[in-house]
Amino acid sequence: MSSGRLARYAARDQDSLGREFQERFKDRRPHFERDRDRIIHCSAFRRLEYKTQVFVNHEGDYYRTRLTHSIEVAQISRGLAKVLGLNGELAEALALAHDLGHTPFGHSGEDTLAELMKDHGGFEHNGQSLRVVTVLEDRYPGFRGLNLSFETREGIVKHSSYYDHPHPERFAPYRPEWQPTLEAQMINHTDAIAYLNHDIDDGLESGLLEWDGLCRLPIWQRMLRQVRKRYGKLDARHQKTMAISHLIGYLMNDLAAQTKGNLKAHGVATMMDVRKAKTLLVEHSAEAAELMGGLRRYLFDSLYKHYRLERRRFQAQNTIRMLFRAYAANPTMMPGRYLRLADEFGMERAIADYIAGMTDRYALQEYAHLYEAPTGP
Repeated sequence: MSSGRLARYAARDQDSLGREFQERFKDRRPHFERDRDRIIHCSAFRRLEYKTQVFVNHEGDYYRTRLTHSIEVAQISRGLAKVLGLNGELAEALALAHDLGHTPFGHSGEDTLAELMKDHGGFEHNGQSLRVVTVLEDRYPGFRGLNLSFETREGIVKHSSYYDHPHPERFAPYRPEWQPTLEAQMINHTDAIAYLNHDIDDGLESGLLEWDGLCRLPIWQRMLRQVRKRYGKLDARHQKTMAISHLIGYLMNDLAAQTKGNLKAHGVATMMDVRKAKTLLVEHSAEAAELMGGLRRYLFDSLYKHYRLERRRFQAQNTIRMLFRAYAANPTMMPGRYLRLADEFGMERAIADYIAGMTDRYALQEYAHLYEAPTGP
């Protein structure tokens, strides 16, 4: 979106606080567009294709991965940015980057690494995402990382949603007294809009969620009434897809309306008004938040804690613990670049970097190589 069409409170490329390292660029792309492109082309982004969202990649081609989740977050964020007059390129960059530091096996992997690292500086995937774009990616001569704009790095480390609890001490280089940009605040919610809806889809497709149970939820009942009013009688598959579509639309519209009301109520006119606000300004209405809470509790009880996924969780946690134990006992089993990272940041941090960067498939292969008896002559 050109700066002339942006609201005064939006992030603007020309007002960016800049990059950590000076560069001579080969073209005149705006800052946040360049950030988005660098994220898309980095290796950590490609590896998201084989990292768990809810279902492990090999369980079926239908289910979302961290990559497709990130793309869906980006699509929703781009649409909302237009409605609110925000910077679409920054919103898209943040959406595509928000899970770069996620471990294999989803939140099970993150929880296990956090446990293993509790005496070594901890582990949290927002901080790891920042570490990916500032240290671990190695694509450019003269500096480590992707050298992203301040606002993109800030939005990554301050990302905070239902599953994300960023460590405030890691805000230190990113003006902890400031609220994040509205674009960054928006990603906290578009992340949830995306996963709540696609987890319904994947859960029904897998058979772990039951249609009748979903239909007892007030929010789902409301969407089905709208679908039937518009389309009449539909088969089960089209009822599902249209109800999900209406739910995404409802949550997007609610977020936009409540946020516009908040901006007006707080007298927000400029970016500095956003920065100095006493509270986050992007949020859902109380009604929508309550309905989403009921849906989230239903998914937690009926899908995320389903016995089949609990078995996967146990296997994932055991895999990561055993890999960590093996590399701690014999670090030379890791590639040389991680041994160099160990010299600089400590062995445990280097092991966490290595494991966090693995795909589900690679982690399982490594476990098999290290712990299963060799076959053949």
